[in-house]
Amino acid sequence: MNGPTNGPAAGGAATADLPARPHVPDQTGRTVVVTGANSGTGREAAKRLAAAGAHVVLAVRDPRKGAEALAEVLATRPGAQAEVRVLDLADLTSVRAFADGLARDLDRLDTLVNNAGVSVPPRRYLTADGHELQWGTNFLGPFALTNLLLPLLLAAPDPRVATMCSYAANQGRIDFDDLDWERREYRALPAYAQSKLADLHLARHLARTAGRRGWALVSTAAHPGLTRTNLQVTGPSMGRERPVRWGSGLLPMAAPEHGVGSLLVAATRRDVAQGAYYGPMSGLAGPPRRALLNRRMRDDATAGRLWAVAEEVTSTALPAARS
Repeated sequence: MNGPTNGPAAGGAATADLPARPHVPDQTGRTVVVTGANSGTGREAAKRLAAAGAHVVLAVRDPRKGAEALAEVLATRPGAQAEVRVLDLADLTSVRAFADGLARDLDRLDTLVNNAGVSVPPRRYLTADGHELQWGTNFLGPFALTNLLLPLLLAAPDPRVATMCSYAANQGRIDFDDLDWERREYRALPAYAQSKLADLHLARHLARTAGRRGWALVSTAAHPGLTRTNLQVTGPSMGRERPVRWGSGLLPMAAPEHGVGSLLVAATRRDVAQGAYYGPMSGLAGPPRRALLNRRMRDDATAGRLWAVAEEVTSTALPAARS
């Protein structure tokens, strides 16, 4: 669940609110991967990026749904460029195969949009690799994908990684003794919040690494506020005979074309700060702006420790530093 956020980002000056549908700068000549591009904010991001001239790779788990989304993306403007590739973030073998395919077919990647995720399944499901589903899909999969695609990203002149988080990260805590919820009683929302806090740590630690190594890469993060997407249905409906929409009726939800605004700012604006975090003005809806970072979000030591653990678990690593 996403909730309200007010004021400037911690440690930074307030920024002016951006339009509810922020302008996407010209993306001609850029190749962009959008995970979870078959629905919701991912589909909307793919449409907006293709309309701005990007060659968009729709990274999806279901090829049929991907084909439906592709048709909509290609209709955004004459000559729009897009393609579908299969990616299951809950399966590290699939993540590696996707990255290998891109490395074989591309000489560079300009932007990676880590958008896909799953939220609040009613019981503890496992990924193909034996991890708690939200931890594996929301964090370990995108983490591995980012590491594996870094060589392609660093071959681009102005690379960008934008990672979708959630206001739920404000309630998140990283429990290094039980990251996969094997020892504690599984609780869906805290597990989701932990995974989305980890995503924010991913984005910010990558930003710090880029700064230390002198990379041109910019790493940012965003959250969509309360946006009505399949995220509120797919996870909560697992194992149930009838679909369930989590959070239905609690608060008004924005449509994906509005909820995607902060992610598009993070992924495309030329003036974003390294490591910046964006969300709707009220946390629920409204124009994108810099979002607050609480104390746990600013814990660089935890982020570094988490990165080291994730490298070991996923058998991926940063590219070797240049001498």
